[in-house]
Amino acid sequence: MDDALKQLLTLGRGYFEKKQYQEAEAYLSQVVDQNQSFADVYNMLGVIYHGGGQFARAQRAFEAALRLNPAYTDAALNLAIIYNDLGRYSEAKEVYSAALSRQHDNPHHMDPYVKGKISNMYADIGEVYASSGMLDEAIVEYRRALDLGPTFVDIRLKLANALRDLKRHDEALKEFEEILRTNPNYLPGRVHYGITLFAAGRRADAIAVWEDVLGRSPGNKSAEMYLNLVRDMNKEAVNDGVVE
Repeated sequence: MDDALKQLLTLGRGYFEKKQYQEAEAYLSQVVDQNQSFADVYNMLGVIYHGGGQFARAQRAFEAALRLNPAYTDAALNLAIIYNDLGRYSEAKEVYSAALSRQHDNPHHMDPYVKGKISNMYADIGEVYASSGMLDEAIVEYRRALDLGPTFVDIRLKLANALRDLKRHDEALKEFEEILRTNPNYLPGRVHYGITLFAAGRRADAIAVWEDVLGRSPGNKSAEMYLNLVRDMNKEAVNDGVVE
């Protein structure tokens, strides 16, 4: 997925979560124009259309979601509601029964969208622990979040930072390396990777990482700030007669 599409998807989901459906529809429709592989996007559009009284469009959206993911319980239940609203009661019952049957047959299945929401909830709990200085507890919650959303680099960044703050530098660096494998263009991950290298005593490696960030993003304020800080420290060391 390219960055532009990812941005549209993030904005659409964000507005949907805030129930700002007009804005959500604008972004989610663009996603569908470019990529028809997201079942949750069709489900969200179906909810928006249904709320606006556009039952036929809602029906098509929920049906599209189920074609992509036949085990998508939310979409199945939403489609059953549409059928019921349209007076197609036997079809509503059939879809509803099939959804319940799938849920019973596979109780541990979780829709990707729901899985993402729960992952973010764990991350939010971790954030509360971290802000209270309870880093061990925060790490547990971040790991739970990543079990559900292993590609969520923003959550992995929080985990890595918590590990670094506990001076578990080797563990933190492994998490940063995973971030860069998952999304090489995630600049906050690169900046904090440099901070962790510096904290681990690897000053030259840290400088190289921050210089790389500036190569990718000229004028990046965070990278510039850390590089200037290290340079100032080097000047002070020279002035004090300290040779590394």
